[in-house]
Amino acid sequence: MKTYQKYLLTGAVLLIATAAILFKYWDYVTNPWTRDGQVRAEVIQITPRVSGPIVKLAVRDNQFVKAGDPLFEIDPRTFEASLAQARAQYDKTADNYLAQEKQVEAAKAQVEVSRAAVRQAQSATKELDSQIEKNKAEYERQQDLVQKRATSQKSVERAKANYEVSVEKRKGAVAGLAQAWAALSQAEADLEEVRANLGASGDANASIREARAAVRQAELSLEFTRVRAPVDGYVTNLNLRLGSHSVANQPVLALVDVNSYWVVGFFKETSIGKVRKGNQAIITLMAYPDTPLEGYVDSLGWGIAQQDGSTGFELLPNVSPTFEWIRLAQRVPVRIHLTGVPEEIPLRVGTTASVLVRTATGPSQTDTQPAAAPDRKK
Repeated sequence: MKTYQKYLLTGAVLLIATAAILFKYWDYVTNPWTRDGQVRAEVIQITPRVSGPIVKLAVRDNQFVKAGDPLFEIDPRTFEASLAQARAQYDKTADNYLAQEKQVEAAKAQVEVSRAAVRQAQSATKELDSQIEKNKAEYERQQDLVQKRATSQKSVERAKANYEVSVEKRKGAVAGLAQAWAALSQAEADLEEVRANLGASGDANASIREARAAVRQAELSLEFTRVRAPVDGYVTNLNLRLGSHSVANQPVLALVDVNSYWVVGFFKETSIGKVRKGNQAIITLMAYPDTPLEGYVDSLGWGIAQQDGSTGFELLPNVSPTFEWIRLAQRVPVRIHLTGVPEEIPLRVGTTASVLVRTATGPSQTDTQPAAAPDRKK
């Protein structure tokens, strides 16, 4: 009887062990995990917009700063001088604009004077036309009368002289009218020229806008000498020193955005078949193995770099030797969005993490006490 109980107990233990192994294997297959995970964050490369020596350095390496806090300042004196020069040029341009406006007004007045002269010459020509008709009629009448011996030859000569004088006066008036028209054309051309030199009026004037833009550019350049933190974060790998010369558009320090942390887990391609966006994830940091973090799958990578076939020596393809009976699974990055990070756990970019994904869950399903993902040390 005792032997029978011994065999029964041994069988029960083996059955329980087999069930446990099968359950763990099922859990491993259903809920993939990886030890190859890393903490990531947005790292902002602080890049000055202008060049110059650094005269103020307000931060230390690894210091926490808030958005808007000063980081460093570039010598502003050159840019202050440029701003003063731009403002002076703007004032000069405004004065030139006012002077050109006065020239336009003067040209308009000259056009009106020329038009008045044309009207006056036209009126004088019409008056002479009437005078010529009158003198011609009188001359013809005197010629008729002299044939009838009703007037003297002297009266005929006088009428003829008056007629010829009026004709000559009309020629002068016509010449004066032509001259008046020419003066009007010249005045209108001068008006168009000064209008073209002036350009658009008011704030739409090109020279005014150009001078104003130059002032704004100088103001921005001066403002760019004071570099501030764009986000809350940690200053990392600070190598700047007072007196160092910063170069425009060249990064000088890194700022880790504390509001952008995420975890990327590199899962085998054989394990991601059931992973979907929104699946819950448990993250265990190597630095804090006893405090698992919560998150969910944000996205899965759509491609990884291909080494076989890449261009190598003499433009020939690189092909790595492989064993036919061994097929290594590629690693696919899975981005994990963190939903709960205790205040006592400081996240650091590049640190190692283990990631477990629960494929049967979604973002609305949470666990009160999540189990830790397997760690490298276990």
